[in-house]
Amino acid sequence: MVRFLSYTALPLGLAFSVTSGAPSRRSMAVLDQRELPDYFAHAGTPSPDTLIHLKIALTANNMPGLEKRFWDVSTPGNALYGQHLSFEETKAFASPAPETVSAVTAWLNENGIDNSTTTGAFDDWLSLTIPISTVNSLFDAEYQIYTEIGGPTQLIRTLAYSVPVDLQQHINLIYPSTDFVRNIQGPKLRTSVVPGSSSNNTANARAQQIPFSCKVGITPTCLQNLYGIPTTNATQASNTLGVSGFMKQYPQMADLEMFLTRLRPDIPISTTYTLQSVDGGSDPQSGSKAGNEAVTFISVGKDNPDGIGGFLDIMNNINAQRTLPRVLTTSYGFDERDLTRPIAIRLCNTYALSGARGTSVLFASGKETSAEFSGGGFSDYFSRATYQSTSVETYLSTLGDTYGGRFSPNGRAFPDVAAQGFDVLIVNGGQPQLVSGTSCSSPIFASVIALINDRRVSAGKSPLGFLNPFLYLNPGAFFDITTGSNPGCGTHGFSAGVGWDPVTGLGTPNFAALLAAAGV
Repeated sequence: MVRFLSYTALPLGLAFSVTSGAPSRRSMAVLDQRELPDYFAHAGTPSPDTLIHLKIALTANNMPGLEKRFWDVSTPGNALYGQHLSFEETKAFASPAPETVSAVTAWLNENGIDNSTTTGAFDDWLSLTIPISTVNSLFDAEYQIYTEIGGPTQLIRTLAYSVPVDLQQHINLIYPSTDFVRNIQGPKLRTSVVPGSSSNNTANARAQQIPFSCKVGITPTCLQNLYGIPTTNATQASNTLGVSGFMKQYPQMADLEMFLTRLRPDIPISTTYTLQSVDGGSDPQSGSKAGNEAVTFISVGKDNPDGIGGFLDIMNNINAQRTLPRVLTTSYGFDERDLTRPIAIRLCNTYALSGARGTSVLFASGKETSAEFSGGGFSDYFSRATYQSTSVETYLSTLGDTYGGRFSPNGRAFPDVAAQGFDVLIVNGGQPQLVSGTSCSSPIFASVIALINDRRVSAGKSPLGFLNPFLYLNPGAFFDITTGSNPGCGTHGFSAGVGWDPVTGLGTPNFAALLAAAGV
């Protein structure tokens, strides 16, 4: 769901340190190449003096070892289940080896480039600013200007680049290079004002009249009744819930107070949140900037040196912290094809780093449905995960040859779970509104996990961490949704059915059953 691709090109004259002289040549090997996406068109050649902020992703010291520990601590029944890694333990796996840093830095120095600096949560990136002419020569690339067809995004990218053969083991990818990422896809909410809310007085009265049923809209009380969620508050200070915000979308304190007053009068209206800023993100409504509130709002601005809307930057920021949020929910994302495989894998690995440390990461699935906005299907990049093999194979056996050739049946299947996302009642600008989308579903499910984590921590247990092996081992802990579909690509889409399906996953949460499965 990322749309604004932020490579940064600067006019010549800003400070950088590149000495003259032809780069030293070594035997080169293509690291990545692609065809021009059909949604971009060539728009010209940039000046050779244009500066690019380049990032070189360095190979982790022991990613296979980290992946093994990740699965060990995330799989119920494993002897290491729940024994999440510390920051130092994670760094030992994820940091590049000293010889990797020295080898790549030495090559840059040979070519007159001495302005590189290490960045990232584990010093796993080299950042530098150099002219396009130098980038082209250094990486056997041909950077050009490309414009999104019918869209606002303009990029300087190359369709291929190479690195020295002897550095292939040390360099994971170069950015910006072959990625054509469009603007972030934010919460796509179907919005309607609650009937009768033409004035604040009427709006307030309407909100007060919301019944315990779900006939008017999805309220906290409705969700409690649907899923068996308790009304008791969380108690553990270490059990924090992170909510990411992009595209200048922020929580509003006045709206939060009205929401609590009308829909959760049992919670003090003084309840607030902690603010963290990434890439110049802000919060004009001024949430608390320090404290031990249970919710942390992570505001991501538009100054994104990662080039993919801040998605790497937010995780690098989180992974660099000694104490992580126990749950992180995000209602934004990309289309998979906007990313190349190398950067998609790199991004996936950043989530694995936080999962290995005990954070549950949840995303809205986007354009899917057992409502027409629900998005599910199969990845073209990632193979099906072992934990979901049985569930997905069962579904595919009932699907048969339907849509054959239109999707990757061996790809990672999604979504994993579902939650209400239609006519969810919020307060926005002092007005109650009904909104719809999986951007509602993700924070609802994240809240359920946060409450279960609170019970586990209270009982002296670890948080759930990476959820999926636990979820697929306990399909009976969900209310199965067996009707509906997710139309798309000129078809009726996949259909919901008994068990897992690519419309609603395993189903919606049954709090009591999930709590029992979690051992509390």
